[in-house]
Amino acid sequence: MARNKPFNVVLVHGGFVDGSGWKRVYETLKRDGYSVSVVQNPTTSLADDVAATQLVLDAQDSPSVLVGHSYGGVVITEAGNHRNVVGLVYIAAFAPSEGESVETLIKNPPPGAPVPPILAPREGRLFLDREKFHAAFAGDLDEEEAAFMADSQVPWGVDALRGTITKAAWREKPSWYLVSTEDRMIPPAAQRSMAKRAGASMVEERGSHAIYVSQPNAVAALVAKAVTATAEAAPNRTSRHDDLDEHAAS
Repeated sequence: MARNKPFNVVLVHGGFVDGSGWKRVYETLKRDGYSVSVVQNPTTSLADDVAATQLVLDAQDSPSVLVGHSYGGVVITEAGNHRNVVGLVYIAAFAPSEGESVETLIKNPPPGAPVPPILAPREGRLFLDREKFHAAFAGDLDEEEAAFMADSQVPWGVDALRGTITKAAWREKPSWYLVSTEDRMIPPAAQRSMAKRAGASMVEERGSHAIYVSQPNAVAALVAKAVTATAEAAPNRTSRHDDLDEHAAS
């Protein structure tokens, strides 16, 4: 379908996976007339991933809504300061504030919260336990698809895990957040807390951490809502979050 929507959509993946996980969301948005790009992060460090995202943003021919899943939320929080970005969409994602990283946000999980099965680093890279991948990351996918994801993991750099935010783009740009209520990687309560702190428009869907794979229509619907809202909004924005300094609850 020919492009007929006002803004571009840029999709940013998280740790342990690559951009191919966005395929169903990509196809849904393209069918609906959106121009969509998918970032392939090296996931070696936050700086490298922000740089990769900025390269894609530089190439856009109109303003963009930036979408991030999981660790991709950290990337879009920093890369979202790019002049071409008009909105942020977090999909079961980290939405850190200044000085925060994935490492700090997962440091003290609440009692009873599931703990992601991250293995000890190997040469500065992280993997999830393949035997626990299905239950932890992709509980609502079938065994075959989850096994493929587990067996095709992308090494996630410790430097990416520890990369901190210098300026949170959600302070000045509107944001949306999809909470995955059955997530066993980022507790839903933590997702809600981060969304609230960012002033994000929040929706909830029943799904695993891999909700961007299992429920592409729900994800695409929220992205479409964000595009519509940003297109209708006044072009000049001021900071909405100068007084929000609290850390997200774990």
